[in-house]
Amino acid sequence: MRENELEQRQMEAAKILAALRQQEAVLNDIIDSKNSNNKELDTLYNSETLDIQQIEAHRDYGIKLETDIRYQEKIVANTKAIFERKQSEVREAHKKAEILRKLKEKQKEEYYKEIQRLEVKEIDDITSARFNTV
Repeated sequence: MRENELEQRQMEAAKILAALRQQEAVLNDIIDSKNSNNKELDTLYNSETLDIQQIEAHRDYGIKLETDIRYQEKIVANTKAIFERKQSEVREAHKKAEILRKLKEKQKEEYYKEIQRLEVKEIDDITSARFNTV
């Protein structure tokens, strides 16, 4: 039962990690787009003929990308916080499963010791009964 809980927590953490990686990839794509836009804007500024409409379009697009970056950074930060909580849940479930496993091992050892004690007692009783009848 504890093992199932541990597996479930691990799967949930893996799904969140996959979502986090995807969100980080989106953030990187937005940053790459911003860098590309800035290069194009620099090229437009340095060209011999200035096209104000194109410059304005690139500048507006750059502002939009900045907004998108901040928004995506918040999403990534929130997902990281969720992932960290899931990691702590996984650690806790792992501890519980480990404690249960150790408890089972201890109970198993105690059971075998009790069986051995009963066998020794039975052998002693048999030996005593034989010795007393002789």
